[in-house]
Amino acid sequence: MPAAITYNHVFLKKLLSKKASLFGILVIVVTIFFAIFAYVIAPDGSPNANRIIPEIANRKPGFNIKLLRVKKQNTAVIKTGFFERLVQGTPDIYNFIPIVSYSNKNDSIVVEKFVDEGITEKVTFPFVNVAAIPVIEQKFWLGTDKFGRDIASRLIIGTRVSLGVGLVAVILSLTIGVFLGSVAGYFKGRTDDVITWFINLIWSIPTLLLVFAVTLLLGKGFWQVFIAVGLTMWVNVARLVRGQVLAVRELEYIEAAKALGFSNTRIIIFHILPNIMGPVMVLAAGNFASAIVIEAGLSFLGIGVQPPQPSWGLMIKENYNFIITNNPLLALEPGIAIMLLVLAFNLLGNGLRDALNVKERM
Repeated sequence: MPAAITYNHVFLKKLLSKKASLFGILVIVVTIFFAIFAYVIAPDGSPNANRIIPEIANRKPGFNIKLLRVKKQNTAVIKTGFFERLVQGTPDIYNFIPIVSYSNKNDSIVVEKFVDEGITEKVTFPFVNVAAIPVIEQKFWLGTDKFGRDIASRLIIGTRVSLGVGLVAVILSLTIGVFLGSVAGYFKGRTDDVITWFINLIWSIPTLLLVFAVTLLLGKGFWQVFIAVGLTMWVNVARLVRGQVLAVRELEYIEAAKALGFSNTRIIIFHILPNIMGPVMVLAAGNFASAIVIEAGLSFLGIGVQPPQPSWGLMIKENYNFIITNNPLLALEPGIAIMLLVLAFNLLGNGLRDALNVKERM
């Protein structure tokens, strides 16, 4: 036990001693925090941050405006608990109308409704049809998209998709890859030949085409794209695990375990896998980054996450036309978010490689 504690201490010290890996860990921790508390942090806490205000579409970062909250017709007030709000947000019970100015007149509120730059329209609303605090002021820190939705809110909630697809892809790829790789490496012979042939067959198919095929088979949607990406990323894991097991199975302690009569399953799970997980952890970090990029590409092409659910790739697709206009940040913002998160996982992978001395083990 003391040896394990010492090893873990040395491992963490090495991992955290490098500024690059520390930066990657910090970005990942912040992203996880945003993903968990997305609907609490986001200015637009409605489901999928889908509050559409057409009058303020395509506004630049820092745009500020007053909003009149008008009660929706035939919409009951539903109390949502903190946990429910945390998971799926709070449905809007108001319509948000952008205004330039307002004044109270008898039992009504008179507003200058914002239509476009320099264009307003005078509208009157009875007090009974508006919120108790009718006018709020909101700043759109990262601007608005072509539907007038808050990009900052959709970017924050979109972290759930990117982290979710990475997590599911890593779990699936590790489950399949570790199982097939360990069986092939340990038993060798015909078993190894069959599994290696299957691995090479899948490896020969371009990743994107394989993802397309799995996506078309499973259909479009949130969970479908997660599974599709995960089912195409196990090949590298299987190849790595097979090579590691082939090397480890010839060591003396494995021969001793066989001599003691331990079952093959016990030897693989308790004696071989724990000693080869270093390289696998490094590869898992790389797969996490690759899954984020693949999901963004699928969503950009329209076969990934479907609107109105926010995805960084989908946000680029919705706003990429503005790159050649005077408002390119609308498309660059989700691209920068993807770049930072992928960079963070790659830096973490490099830090894990150095801390675990993977090169020496391989």
